[in-house]
Amino acid sequence: MFPKPKPQLTPNTYAFESEPMVKATGFREYDARWIFGKEINVMGVQALGMGLGTLLKEMGKPQEIVTGHDFRSYSSTIKMALVSGLMAAGCKVHDIGLALTPMAYFAQFELDVPACAMVTASHNENGWTGVKMGADRPRTFGPDEMGRLKEIVLNAAFDLAGGGSYVFVENFPKRYIDDLVKDRAIKRPLKVVAACGNGTAGAFAPEALERLGVEVIPLDTELDHSFPKYNPNPEDMEMLHAIRDAVLEHKADVGFGFDGDGDRCGVIDEKGQEIYADVIGVMLARDLSKLHPDATFVADVKSTGLYQTDPVLKENRAHIDYWKTGHSHIKRRVTELNAVAGFEKSGHFFFNPPVGRGYDDGLVSALAILEMLDRNPDKSMSDLRGELQKTWQTPTMSPHCDDEKKYGVVDKVVKRFEEMHANGEKVAGQPISELVTVNGVRVIAEDGTWGLVRASSNKPELVVVIESPVSEERMREMFKAVDGVLRENPEVGDYNQSI
Repeated sequence: MFPKPKPQLTPNTYAFESEPMVKATGFREYDARWIFGKEINVMGVQALGMGLGTLLKEMGKPQEIVTGHDFRSYSSTIKMALVSGLMAAGCKVHDIGLALTPMAYFAQFELDVPACAMVTASHNENGWTGVKMGADRPRTFGPDEMGRLKEIVLNAAFDLAGGGSYVFVENFPKRYIDDLVKDRAIKRPLKVVAACGNGTAGAFAPEALERLGVEVIPLDTELDHSFPKYNPNPEDMEMLHAIRDAVLEHKADVGFGFDGDGDRCGVIDEKGQEIYADVIGVMLARDLSKLHPDATFVADVKSTGLYQTDPVLKENRAHIDYWKTGHSHIKRRVTELNAVAGFEKSGHFFFNPPVGRGYDDGLVSALAILEMLDRNPDKSMSDLRGELQKTWQTPTMSPHCDDEKKYGVVDKVVKRFEEMHANGEKVAGQPISELVTVNGVRVIAEDGTWGLVRASSNKPELVVVIESPVSEERMREMFKAVDGVLRENPEVGDYNQSI
């Protein structure tokens, strides 16, 4: 009988090497993330594999699964521990080796395998590990599946029938890139910076983009799991500034920044200006709505208000659905509504056919942007951006808040704004016109300036975003007001970045 995981064990002891350790907070809303060695150990990962195999059987799914790993020094070790647990639970495991997360999603279609378990901590700092899972392509696990998986693992309620097997799929990246570029070519001569932050995308992104017919300027594409330059996160200003410098130096038409596991893409225009992902989403929605009138687009609740006010989207009768933040939530919503695309402010984009298969893939996002430029041969990225109404928006800002406390803090913040709204109090000097509480709280002032507070699903942090269609001053006033409500809670710490 496999023992119940412990929440904490001391390293360099017999117990640490002989018992599973799994911290409960690692089971997030739609994937799993732990600090390896502090919150989960190798046997804990093995327990996770046993739990996942048990859950697949409980869900009535075939016990067959794709797995891969990102480029961190410990990821292959973690993957093989996961594989041993999956096999103990009776699963046939298809291992695609070093991979981007969207490669694992693609493998579910290409290999006709129902489930996937991709070992990655995405853009999290070194020391973190995690697993992105799904059993109903193209969707990934949400709160219900993650909650049940947590119960199974922490209670060691495993069904260890055995009989599992293992197969390594050779040269799978070639199949992925061949499919990505099949029947696609960019006719317009374009020069593109491809920045990968020394993460996994560096092994694949330059080749894929070159095969589309564009000139590629590789930036930090050498694999280095210490991430010596900056964190491979397209919301990180250091990464965006590095791309800006390369774009200006090489006179590129566009700069792309891919995150650690390649499912997100950040964008810099030819003038070196970053274009936030939600604004890129509006630009792509405008372009796609011309091809698909009456289309539905999904945007997460952190995203710009331009989706609702843009005249081109209105002219093309586009339907906009604001939904919960999180790649699993948006992915499911795009599938449920048969939307043409879904856009998340963090840079997760989801395209249904003919552009994609419904899952998030940074290279597919880059392809969609290149095709948009191809369809507008006389316009630059800044021209297309300039056609939108100007707004003043903060980057995504994340004050520290412990995993055990962050949801309670958000509940208090929501209640505080609800009380202000009910009592007719003003926020940032104006009446509150609307509160959106589908995911945390988005407080909207009378002039359209808004601020969002929600709990991060990946890290011990809150998430704060502010936007104003009026002025930078109004944006800063709203930030001050929102931060003032946050500071009523002593559990809230310092920001990772701020304005």
